[in-house]
Amino acid sequence: MDTIESIDFKSLIGQQKTMQMKMRLLALEHFKQGHSRTQIAQSLMVSRTSVNKWIHTFLNKGLEGLQEKPGTGRPAFLTLNQREQLRQYIQEKAMDATASAF
Repeated sequence: MDTIESIDFKSLIGQQKTMQMKMRLLALEHFKQGHSRTQIAQSLMVSRTSVNKWIHTFLNKGLEGLQEKPGTGRPAFLTLNQREQLRQYIQEKAMDATASAF
């Protein structure tokens, strides 16, 4: 497993596509340099809990543990089925509003 001393976080940061991963690696670089977790959190303007989590994950699972898990977060777009359900819902509510206005 990788140790914190053996990894060049600065070069890895430049290779990342997501800002989340860049932040995690930057936090680890600061940790490697001897900064406290509180200092890192203040410097990066993130919670100390996040910094603790990133460091803990790296120490236990290495760089792989820091990667985004597939399926995390919300989908960027609605599925076709969701769009159809939304269209029907809007039409129903529009009809209800029109009917109750008269």
